[in-house]
Amino acid sequence: MTVWDRPEPPTRPAPLDRERIVAAAIALADEGGLEAVSLRKVAARLEAGPMRLYGYISTKEELFDLMVDEVHAEILPEEQPGDWREALRVLAGRTRQAALRHEWLADLLGGRPSLGPNALAVTEATLAAFDGLADLDTVMRAVETVSAYFTGAIRREIAHLRAERATGLSERDWQRSSGPHVMRMLATGRFPALARVVHDGTDVDAETSFATGLDWVLDAVAAKLARPPA
Repeated sequence: MTVWDRPEPPTRPAPLDRERIVAAAIALADEGGLEAVSLRKVAARLEAGPMRLYGYISTKEELFDLMVDEVHAEILPEEQPGDWREALRVLAGRTRQAALRHEWLADLLGGRPSLGPNALAVTEATLAAFDGLADLDTVMRAVETVSAYFTGAIRREIAHLRAERATGLSERDWQRSSGPHVMRMLATGRFPALARVVHDGTDVDAETSFATGLDWVLDAVAAKLARPPA
């Protein structure tokens, strides 16, 4: 029985429910990452005894599931996207924005599918945009491919943000500090392709990089969908 199938215990004298528990857990995670979340710490924030929480949530993994599903309410599009390309673009963009608000989400993306009602609604909205366009296997591979792209891109972006905080160096500051070493290595002539990128490449911000990569992946999916079945 999943946490969504298991009923909450009867109301006790002090107000407590899964909604309040999940909100407290998300606040803790937003402040200090997933390592800041435990049933004991959530109980302390709610001024409740830790054992009371076990009537609502059995494990920390269940709590993480509920947290992820709550954030999927932010990812769910406000209206049904007009076509498959817009559906996948909305899914990618809203997932990225949610992860920038809740960095801990990046640590939980890419695993087993979330089965909460909000996550299922996001999946339904995405798949519905493909209705009648291709066989189910092709649709699933398309969604998986785009998901793999934006999950990796989001994790990389969050990793960069965490590195900036951990080192106290912005991306530009880090490039300046490591520049002399890179220049010495390039001067050896052993890395001509990398040298061309360093000297002639164009730096873009994270949002532009994300959008460009997404467009390329969507173009590849479009080409596959346009191909007649074998």
